[in-house]
Amino acid sequence: MTAATIAEAPAAAGRSFGTPAYRGFVLLLLTLVYTLNFIDRSLLSVIAQPVINAFNLSDSEYGFLNGPPFAIFYALMGIPIAMAADRYNRVAIIALCIAIWSVMAALCGLATSFAFLLVARVGVAIGEAGGTPPANSLIGDYFKASSRANALGIYAMGVTIGAALSNAFGGPIATDLNGMNVEAWLAAHNLAALLPIDWSAVEGWRIAFVVIGAPGLLVALMVLLFVKEPPRGFSDPPHMQRQESAGFLETLRELARKPTFWTMAMGAALTALVGYGLAGFQAPMAQRVHGISPGAFALQFGVPLALCAAAGTFIGGFATEKLTPRSPTAVCWIPALGLLTSIPFYLMGYYTPTEHLGLARVLWCTGATLHFTYLGSQYTIGQGVVSTRSRASAIAMLLLVIALIGNGLGPQIVGWMSDMFMNSELASHGMTGVLTSAMCRARDVLAQLPEAQRAICTAAYGEGLRQSMAATALILIPAAAFFWLSGFTYHRDLVARH
Repeated sequence: MTAATIAEAPAAAGRSFGTPAYRGFVLLLLTLVYTLNFIDRSLLSVIAQPVINAFNLSDSEYGFLNGPPFAIFYALMGIPIAMAADRYNRVAIIALCIAIWSVMAALCGLATSFAFLLVARVGVAIGEAGGTPPANSLIGDYFKASSRANALGIYAMGVTIGAALSNAFGGPIATDLNGMNVEAWLAAHNLAALLPIDWSAVEGWRIAFVVIGAPGLLVALMVLLFVKEPPRGFSDPPHMQRQESAGFLETLRELARKPTFWTMAMGAALTALVGYGLAGFQAPMAQRVHGISPGAFALQFGVPLALCAAAGTFIGGFATEKLTPRSPTAVCWIPALGLLTSIPFYLMGYYTPTEHLGLARVLWCTGATLHFTYLGSQYTIGQGVVSTRSRASAIAMLLLVIALIGNGLGPQIVGWMSDMFMNSELASHGMTGVLTSAMCRARDVLAQLPEAQRAICTAAYGEGLRQSMAATALILIPAAAFFWLSGFTYHRDLVARH
């Protein structure tokens, strides 16, 4: 069904599409899709240290794997897919993209080299690029303007719920399962002949990719069968004219007149830089500094952190909807306040001693709750300042900026700084010319070093990463400033007010 055909539906006079029960079902299913998106996207971060060890990667190399290639392809594919979503059936596009990223996520578990894993991650990026813009456009047509902030806040919880589930399942699978466990299970069910491979060489992180990636095909089928394509602009106020979908250049021209969009986009991009950077390295930091295994970290820290972030996302959307009648720019200043106040909690959490990990968890989770109050705001502002016909393309442009700056630079910057601080730590112990970061990472070389040098290597490996993460958290200061600045032009640029 094309946009022209859909436009023939009668105007809805600014009311929501479908019954409340069905509308809620669709919102929950789209949130499940977004959750799945981030389960697959976050899994590499959850099992980072085993992957680093498997391919003997530096933090800069791992940052590259988790950053620029994924971000570039995510950004490049997002625009044409979003333009298609502004013209054709959004439900079918979402279902196809889910299937693509799920298959590619499973293929990550089959990687035999760094290059293989990199190509599979690019495939995940291409599929995930087509999930969010059409889903945002659908929500914009299912919910009238006065209800969208809360609906988009619920949808945005998929980011943090996905991270929680990725930790809850990915970490334990990678730590507690291996090829021999799988072989024994297959033999017990008379299925061993179906996969005649050498299971003794299969590591837990590979099993995690396959087990977590493959079920996405069922979710793709659910979306295709149970989500209806609503008329475009159905839930907008009656005075808003309904037209053909805008093209990329026309959307860009419209956004050129909306400074709110660009200041918010910079705030969201810098916030994402911090978020992706911290998430990508938090498990390795805990393992290096506190000796926590990936599985233990995932359950003791990863899941609580993700749930706290989800709570922050919901609180941000709920507070915005409640406070907007009294403060029209609440959607701008609430994330700014949350970002600023999260910084001291993050820093205290990172530097809490190992014997007080319970306190560290509370501090870290408080920081995550405050940090993620921003997430619903970026979508509310992003589609609120453009016309109906440009919503999906505008969100795609927003995600392009976020992907290139946030996902593209976040893990890479943390990795670069980690290697830099590690070398500084080695130098501070007088090991310049004696020990290198490569020597400290290589387990066979490390085992041959004197005990004192091994201790220095271990301390520098962890402390360099901790310093990098603390420095990264400070980037939330300019991010908060950009969200605050967007409030000065928000009311003028807003399109749908009721």
